[in-house]
Amino acid sequence: MSSLKLFRTTEFALSSFFSPERERAAMHPAWVIVLASVWIATACNLALWQQLARLPGLENTRGLWFGVGFAVMIAAATSALLSLLAWRRTLKPAITLFLLAGAFGAYFMLSYGVVIDTTMMTNVLQTNPREVGDLVSWRMLGSVLVLAVLPAVWLWRKPLRRLGFGRQLLVNTMVLIASCAVLVVATAILYKDLSSVMRNHTQLRYLINPLNSFYALGDAAAKPFERNDSVLLPTGEDAKLGDSYTAQSKPPLLLLVLGEAGRAGNFGLNGYARATTPELARENVVSLHNAWSCGTSTAASVPCMFSPLGRVDFEARKANHEGLLDVLQRAGLAVLWIDNQSGCKGVCDRVHNVDTSQLKVPGLCQGGECFDAVMLDNIDQRIAALPAAARAKGVVLVMHQMGSHGPAYYKRSPAAYKKFLPECTSNNLQDCDREQLVNAYDNTVLYTDHFLASSIEWLKTEEHNWSPAMIYVADHGESLGENNLYLHGLPYSIAPDVQKHVPWITWLSPSFEQRDKITTACLKRRLDAPVSQDNYFHSVLGLLDVQTSVYQRSMDIYAGCAQP
Repeated sequence: MSSLKLFRTTEFALSSFFSPERERAAMHPAWVIVLASVWIATACNLALWQQLARLPGLENTRGLWFGVGFAVMIAAATSALLSLLAWRRTLKPAITLFLLAGAFGAYFMLSYGVVIDTTMMTNVLQTNPREVGDLVSWRMLGSVLVLAVLPAVWLWRKPLRRLGFGRQLLVNTMVLIASCAVLVVATAILYKDLSSVMRNHTQLRYLINPLNSFYALGDAAAKPFERNDSVLLPTGEDAKLGDSYTAQSKPPLLLLVLGEAGRAGNFGLNGYARATTPELARENVVSLHNAWSCGTSTAASVPCMFSPLGRVDFEARKANHEGLLDVLQRAGLAVLWIDNQSGCKGVCDRVHNVDTSQLKVPGLCQGGECFDAVMLDNIDQRIAALPAAARAKGVVLVMHQMGSHGPAYYKRSPAAYKKFLPECTSNNLQDCDREQLVNAYDNTVLYTDHFLASSIEWLKTEEHNWSPAMIYVADHGESLGENNLYLHGLPYSIAPDVQKHVPWITWLSPSFEQRDKITTACLKRRLDAPVSQDNYFHSVLGLLDVQTSVYQRSMDIYAGCAQP
């Protein structure tokens, strides 16, 4: 009794937490859900409202009412979801999660013009710390502070009325029913305009924040159930080396350079007004003008281009398959992947591979990353370490570039290759004017030109032992502010051409031409022929004379120049 009396007379017991005034000031959970839903539907969806305001026919009073109705729909859908989580221990954490997802989504959609779909969510899940560092800025922190942190602080400081389980269940059910009813009524009222807008402007569905993030995350999580990722189906089990290997005097050495965020239109070889490829212009290379990616992100394009399925079938696959490197290795060739970026997305898991992220080569590595030239460092020793029997037949070397990885383009080129000035030195691309942004990007192309030319020079020094060749293809393109879009990753169906039009450059040494009976002169007559990364798998197999039933000659872009 004495302890109870002491408790009742302490200042703690008389604090505002236990006071009737605090209890009367506590908010009902239902009102908290409504307020949070309205804030998220309005402030966190500025990117959506900007896009709607730009649409023809929606700049008048009718468009204003459509926007209001659309906001009501988003608020109702958000409220319905939160009602499922409106329990004493889960409501505040759930709203905080919604606020953070909405704030980050709003920042990236407003800053870079991106949308959030399953592919973008996959990119987010596969992002490494180095890439995260390139994206962090004071503008991002400020946006998250205003849109999420301050409302969350208010929420956590605000007492909520405590309801018994039965009453809470009843309230949650009523909020859910009311939210669904509002959603249905608003949809019915807006249906005519809504169906037209969504049909003609499909990108808007990926801007509904943060529902887009939750849907994309759920869809990404459901992929293992749609596709059996525990099984890897074999590809090209019958792969073998062709007749050219029987009496070869020098085995092939094929360098496959996998570029990053390369815009075909910014390569001087493709007619760009600026001399961004002066070193390659002095080499006997072939640069295809009409090449297209099978995705708009590394996570989508790289597995696709190393697959025999092609873009459409690859996206619809029910199981994962081995890829190009597995087939080449099975045929008996030595294969090595050197990565200077964010990984090979699974395509190099079963071959020898090297990661440059931990290298500290003076002059080439700084700030936790290396310039692409680091992949040529100790290259002869790396090749010598491959199995001797396979090496004697031929070597396939893949180099995955940092290339033109954004948004910090200025980090991708050394000082000696900053020809185009002034350049944008911020990762807030919208803070830079168009000229500075293009200058920074073009400097990355200039350095890629140097790296590819240096690779060719190295291959030339190996011609006494090998028959060397090089193929460079970028994984996807890049937006540089056109129509307020930046970076890449838009859904393929709505992505602009600059995110899909990629450079494809081939160099063949005289000994390789003689070996394959393919001439560079013939390839130059086909510069404008349409090709895509769907052709990549078959073209590499054909160039290396690897015979397998999965090879399709009609998909081999080099086959047309092969002499019998």
